[in-house]
Amino acid sequence: MDKQTVERFKRHTIIFAALFVAVLACSLKKAHAQEKSYELLPAPDVWFNSTDGIRIGGRLRGQQAGTFGDGPHRLNMGLWLGTKIPDHPVSYYLSYTEPIAKLSDYGSEASIRLETSYRTGFQQHGLSFNKRWQNGFNEKNYKELSVGTRAEERFDNEYLLYPQLWQNDWLYLASIGYLSTNVNTLGRHRFSLNLDVNMAGNYDQFVRGEASYQQQVSLSSAFTLTGRIYTGIASNTTAPQYLFSRSLKSAHKWMNSGLTRARGTIPPSWIRAGNIQITGGPNLRGYVSSDINVLNNSAAPLITSFSALNLQLKYPNPIGNAIDSIPVVGGVMDLDSYLFYDGGTSLGITDVEESRLLSDAGLGFTFSINIPDYLGKPRGINIRYDLPLWVSNPGNENSFKFRQVIGISTVIEL
Repeated sequence: MDKQTVERFKRHTIIFAALFVAVLACSLKKAHAQEKSYELLPAPDVWFNSTDGIRIGGRLRGQQAGTFGDGPHRLNMGLWLGTKIPDHPVSYYLSYTEPIAKLSDYGSEASIRLETSYRTGFQQHGLSFNKRWQNGFNEKNYKELSVGTRAEERFDNEYLLYPQLWQNDWLYLASIGYLSTNVNTLGRHRFSLNLDVNMAGNYDQFVRGEASYQQQVSLSSAFTLTGRIYTGIASNTTAPQYLFSRSLKSAHKWMNSGLTRARGTIPPSWIRAGNIQITGGPNLRGYVSSDINVLNNSAAPLITSFSALNLQLKYPNPIGNAIDSIPVVGGVMDLDSYLFYDGGTSLGITDVEESRLLSDAGLGFTFSINIPDYLGKPRGINIRYDLPLWVSNPGNENSFKFRQVIGISTVIEL
């Protein structure tokens, strides 16, 4: 390493150590002040991306002893060092949640949450009020409301596979989110609504919202139909990372997963080949390849509005049934098979839109595994293998053709 790299390594190593010691000291002081009723649960953490190389560090969870993650003074944090010593080798994430006792009841907590993160070339700092309503003891039936404000900035494009999906000015956003899930006469349903407004800063003001409704219908003991209606709309001045595409989730949501937060965790050649879907948004699976081709040509397949319908008919398969019958393994692993249809178009009320009605159909499989780690955090993943054998607008290809898409996560969440 040259002298400049060595000096940068020393400087950031000192910063890394100082941050870790400071957080640990504050946590220990809090534990002592509460007569050792506060517990700290550390765990090592290792990850990889092309810019940081192997990223080493640790995570720490703090909680009132015996509360199992639902008591006062909840702390979740991580601190890492990139071993390739990039321009910004030290990264961190911290979330602190404090319940509001006067507004809380069993299963219906109200809380204030402070979150701050600085990692993979993106920083975000925010404060939110969160309220959950749950009737009875069924944790699957609830409503949640979140109202907050945050500031965020993309400060290093080196982590991005497709930098054209981002702009680099600070955004100062107010947001509101609502989620409701319960059971009606047809089966389980889920409704979500999210609204973001950029209020200040050098970047133009904008408004962006999306909503989805999912409904599950049990046709028999073996067959289940699930439908999803999705709509996203944004003003014409919306930042590119908050705009929509036909087949991929908005770029700012790529920051929510370690798999997609930085290039290289998933090999870039796999994504550029057009067979990997970062699942979300309208989720038209048959158009992943064409959207990726646009990105590979340094353009951006972004639109300001889109509505979509996603249908899945789940049917039994012998491998999935065999996995379900295995003790213990059947509780953490699953293999589902289904037929699917996706269709959608733009709303016709904004400037940058898709004028055609697009559709695709085929069959697919979802493999799920979920094993909580030492701190109780889910370390599972849903991997889909979809075959969109028919698309309505194939470009220079045939409508009927063998196509394959590997999807990270799923939009059908019932």
